[in-house]
Amino acid sequence: MMDKKTMRQQVRSQLEAISYADYRARSLEIAQKLMQQPSIKEGKTIAITISSKPEVDTIAIIEALWQQGKIVAVPKCHPKTREMTFYAIEGFYQLETVYMDLREPVPEMTELVEREAIDTMIVPGIVFDQKGFRIGYGGGYYDRYLTGYQGTLLALAFSEQLAEQVPIESHDVPVHRILTEKGCIDCVANRGGRV
Repeated sequence: MMDKKTMRQQVRSQLEAISYADYRARSLEIAQKLMQQPSIKEGKTIAITISSKPEVDTIAIIEALWQQGKIVAVPKCHPKTREMTFYAIEGFYQLETVYMDLREPVPEMTELVEREAIDTMIVPGIVFDQKGFRIGYGGGYYDRYLTGYQGTLLALAFSEQLAEQVPIESHDVPVHRILTEKGCIDCVANRGGRV
């Protein structure tokens, strides 16, 4: 099996090759599938990242969640401690661009959202396998945050981001479902029903 770094690079170059029109159309298909998920329809507070290309576009998703009256919580990373906190945003004006061009909430303009208040968390990643394990961006922020998280874990991915298997470490927390432009993958069933 390839190592994480090689898999990251391979998938990244495949994603970079997607045309802008294709990227938009496929992001939209994934967004529509996401909005049909029971945990999105029933949940009150949804945690999601602010995407940057070539990740699945989350901007339209966030707007759709606001239209449905959902509380949208976005993460802020603390590089010194490698920890992450979530803040509820009501508009994109409450974001600032930080290191590595990431857009994060401005704490002074937003309200802190506790882990227990998040009903569904949309977990980012570069590569996913059918069981819901993922290769993230290497910071380990989500693995730390998800320890003890009780809500639903979803992931958004283009079909290029799916792999047979990814290297798994003991602290990895798999997602429940992955939504791609081709459909919905039930990772819990693929893990033999283990949540």
